[in-house]
Amino acid sequence: MSVPFPPMQRPLVAILRGIKPEETEAIVGVLIEAGMTAIEIPLNSPDPFRSIATAVKLAPANVLIGAGTVLATADVDRLNDVGGKLMVSPNVDTLVLARAHQYAMVTLPGVFSPTEALLAARSGASGLKFFPASVLGASGIAAIKAVLPPGVMIAAVGGVSDQNFAEYIKGGVTAFGLGSSLYKPGMSAADVASLAKVTIAAYDRAIAKD
Repeated sequence: MSVPFPPMQRPLVAILRGIKPEETEAIVGVLIEAGMTAIEIPLNSPDPFRSIATAVKLAPANVLIGAGTVLATADVDRLNDVGGKLMVSPNVDTLVLARAHQYAMVTLPGVFSPTEALLAARSGASGLKFFPASVLGASGIAAIKAVLPPGVMIAAVGGVSDQNFAEYIKGGVTAFGLGSSLYKPGMSAADVASLAKVTIAAYDRAIAKD
């Protein structure tokens, strides 16, 4: 049974690729304080499950914490063990999706083509992560959205930032995954806090104009 993407004031997912466990508390703390409501720690980061566990302990109930680059059902099991509720993958693996649904996780599989997008939608994905969005562009995503079931949640990841929210929103994108525009390994918590504030302000402006 799929889990719908939860309603959020700002459906922005902070992607902390490369974060170290010892940095997690400070950086996740400033992101939550700034108003980010979803945080993804990719599994190709150092000791990712330890970082996810730390983030889960910090996060209030309305902040979604989980893993990215999830490629195997065993990773879904480990994510559940540390309390993660968001499963993000770069591809559509129906076995991985099914396992995540068993744990009532929110799922965002990566799609690029109409075939992948329709398969993910049929498999009960909470939302579709169009990646890399910068290659498809807002117009490409809008063209694929036209053949998808109505009401499917569309997220854009890869090359999206505070500079182009409005363009993607006009194309039907309702959520964004923000990686290097928000966090890169080695950044201080103060750096991330500053970028998060800029990002949230840009998103709020884009939504107000839409």
